[in-house]
Amino acid sequence: MPAIHAAHPERRVVLVVLDSLGMGEMPDAAAWGDAGSDTLGHVAERTPLTIPNLAALGLANIRPVPGVRAVATPSGSYGKMAIAGNGKDTIAGHWEIAGVRVDVRFTEYPTGFPAELLEEWSRRIGPSAGPGWLGNCARSGTVILDELAPEHVATGKPIVYTSSDSVFQVAAHEAVIPPAELNRICELAFDLVAPLGVARVIARPFVGDAASGWTRTGNRRDFAQLPPRDTFVDEVLAAGLPTSSIGKVKDIFGGRGFSIAVKASGNAAITDALLRQVDEQRSGLIFANLVDFDMLYGHRRDPGGYARALMAFDEHVPALLARLGPKDLLILTADHGNDPTYRGSDHTREYVPLIAYTPGVPGKDLGTMPTLAMCATLGRQWLGLAARP
Repeated sequence: MPAIHAAHPERRVVLVVLDSLGMGEMPDAAAWGDAGSDTLGHVAERTPLTIPNLAALGLANIRPVPGVRAVATPSGSYGKMAIAGNGKDTIAGHWEIAGVRVDVRFTEYPTGFPAELLEEWSRRIGPSAGPGWLGNCARSGTVILDELAPEHVATGKPIVYTSSDSVFQVAAHEAVIPPAELNRICELAFDLVAPLGVARVIARPFVGDAASGWTRTGNRRDFAQLPPRDTFVDEVLAAGLPTSSIGKVKDIFGGRGFSIAVKASGNAAITDALLRQVDEQRSGLIFANLVDFDMLYGHRRDPGGYARALMAFDEHVPALLARLGPKDLLILTADHGNDPTYRGSDHTREYVPLIAYTPGVPGKDLGTMPTLAMCATLGRQWLGLAARP
């Protein structure tokens, strides 16, 4: 891609995805099995939310939130966005946020992967894991460990599982299959499933034992399909500006487009890394994903934990805003819903919030926007990059 002249090379976009913070069912939610889903609303109904800083930015002005008052003059511009693409998963959401809509649905295996595929994968792995595998079913991450971790430790067989999303996940105890080896066997899996249209393979290392419990570690690695065309991230990089990923974001884009990758795991560490990066990187794009909302509380159907995580992030909002100046644009959004009060353990097809904030710029009502790509549009405008056709 040829370099693009950045009209405003001194400006900066800070894009933060509150992973899975849905704002209520989309009109087509029933077709996805998600009628009545409402992540934020149902979390607020179950646990009173104290989120004064997000409220001041305009979160409760987007739509009524139980127990949270809308403010008369929000400091941020606010609205909600529909998912335009054919999905409700991490990749489809993040790519659309970055301006690339996913119209062809990724391949899903909700009842497990074909035996012949897993047999070929096991053959390619060699003697380091197995032989064979455990699981090959749709489960949440914690449930599959409760069910199969003891047998995995005893046999060395990797745990394979999926969900309603297009994902091939491999869990392994770090003392049984070290993270580097787990990454290797996941790369081999990606070689097999990517041509079938599977969006991601995720390495899920964990530690612990049956007595103390099983805990995922921060050595997760995602192997993902590449976006079909350049994203907003690629455009910023081509303009000669720095682009940084905080947490898992770089993996979601297949490793493409980022000049800086900051490894962090969990909301607290990711938020700390985000604040440090805002201190250090004075232009371009900083792109962070706060994964715990989805991974720890949405998928595990824990509305109380979700509420506490949201309030914990709210406490850090003043520190983030204090680091921003008139040449900065902060975008807060989400990639899909994951209603922790809903049946099952998977994502939900919901609207997501959009809050856009620059110090000293009055907020306004952005209404309902037809696509998550509004984030990329705002970012391009702010940095002075050419509009996409």
